[in-house]
Amino acid sequence: MNGAESLLKTLIDAGVEVCFSNPGTSEMQFVAAIDNCEGMQPVLALFEGVATGAADGYGRMAEKPAATLLHLGPGLANGMANLHNANRAGTPIVNIVGDHATYHLPFDAPLTSDVNGYSNLVSSWVRVSDSADDLAAAGAEAVVAAMEKAGQIATLIAPADHAWEESQGPAAVLPQPTLEQASDEVIQQAADALRSGEETAIFLGGKALLEPALTVAGRIAEATGVRLVCETFPARMQRGAGRVMVERLPYFGEMAADFLKDFKRIILVGSKSPVSFFAYPGKPSWLSPDDCETTNLAAPGMDVLTALEALAAALDVPAEPARIQPAAVPPIPEDGKLDPMGIGAVVANLMPEQAVVSDEAATCGLTLFPCTAGAAPHDWMMLTGGAIGQGLPLAVGAAVACPDRKVLALQADGSAMYTVQALWTMVREDLDITTVIINNGSYAILNIELQRVGVENAGPKALSMLDLTNPVIDWVSLAEGMGVPSTRATTVQEFHDQLRDAINHKGPRLIEAII
Repeated sequence: MNGAESLLKTLIDAGVEVCFSNPGTSEMQFVAAIDNCEGMQPVLALFEGVATGAADGYGRMAEKPAATLLHLGPGLANGMANLHNANRAGTPIVNIVGDHATYHLPFDAPLTSDVNGYSNLVSSWVRVSDSADDLAAAGAEAVVAAMEKAGQIATLIAPADHAWEESQGPAAVLPQPTLEQASDEVIQQAADALRSGEETAIFLGGKALLEPALTVAGRIAEATGVRLVCETFPARMQRGAGRVMVERLPYFGEMAADFLKDFKRIILVGSKSPVSFFAYPGKPSWLSPDDCETTNLAAPGMDVLTALEALAAALDVPAEPARIQPAAVPPIPEDGKLDPMGIGAVVANLMPEQAVVSDEAATCGLTLFPCTAGAAPHDWMMLTGGAIGQGLPLAVGAAVACPDRKVLALQADGSAMYTVQALWTMVREDLDITTVIINNGSYAILNIELQRVGVENAGPKALSMLDLTNPVIDWVSLAEGMGVPSTRATTVQEFHDQLRDAINHKGPRLIEAII
């Protein structure tokens, strides 16, 4: 048994079942090993950013790591933007990055690079194997590292000679890490804040937006009247009819500051203090009021559910939560030209039970999110790190993790072009994903941001850098060329009929929604 086979068997024994890959020559031993190691599902991506984004989507939904298989430093660099998003989401991922054989590195071949340096930019744990025997042991450590703090990125660099040399076999599976607990002191501080009678918010992020924690937060809200607020871009939020309602912090900094201005106390649970997404001339970066007292009940990566349960016990809250979202969807507009409100109403009305939504709808998403609040119960995933090109790969990973659930990718046209190759993987794996490309022919958010940073009277050259209509991108042709059955909708009725048809059929579909 060689080192690659030992590593794969170790990963499988540790519960890693999927490998999103874009391999090269230095990873061929791992490619061959998959045939000899039952229990690992390989998923090929045509670009490393698709592989890393898919691993993110998988980890968010499965709550355990997938592996990636990436080719040397440049391959890792190609996947780095979506690893940035995954890092911000707190997603567990095990990156396997091949490197040149140890004896080949001194020759400075064309693909030689500082793989360790690249890895440290987006990883919480990095290790280079010492030998073929050490490769499996390093893999066992990587799985544990990926599950630290409820999820982080672990990168194992595997020299090619360690993969092909003989080894002693797989390593033992290591115990899973335990999450850090909130202290009794901070629980008491949070309880005191809620008893103060002052305007208070519980600011939720990460695992605190999953249904078990939300239910406890809703019970606390019933007893104290506290407002429940979530991050602007949560990694995964369980929402819809019958679930606890949460207010979402607005995106634009001045709107967020206005939203927060009356709070005297904020209790952080699974989130950091709210800050502006970007700096703007004359506008604040820190969004909480200056006189607001902040209590960090459970930082990201801590045991947020146990912290909320302890807080609930300290307050003697009722058994049932408050503010349950009623089943309520907006009426579908009369047939006419398609716009974000029409898209939102149709999606809300047709949302399947337990759907998974990957939202990279950008400006349109500001309408889609509130429109779907009272739709059938679903999971909603968002662009946590701001590096666009996440939406389609995220949908791929979610569909692999949840093969019995419909996945909806609500995707802006500009950012979809960053990782358009994900459509090919959807077809290859026959994934049950309905993609809605919301095509406004522009980087619309940047037209807004151009004004917000103080640029006045932008000229035609500047505006041309935000325009996507010269030439027009034909999404139906692009998707059909990769095997995705596709349609185009320009009216509300067309979109309704096409989305209903796509949802009623299993497998990949794409609708180009022209707005």
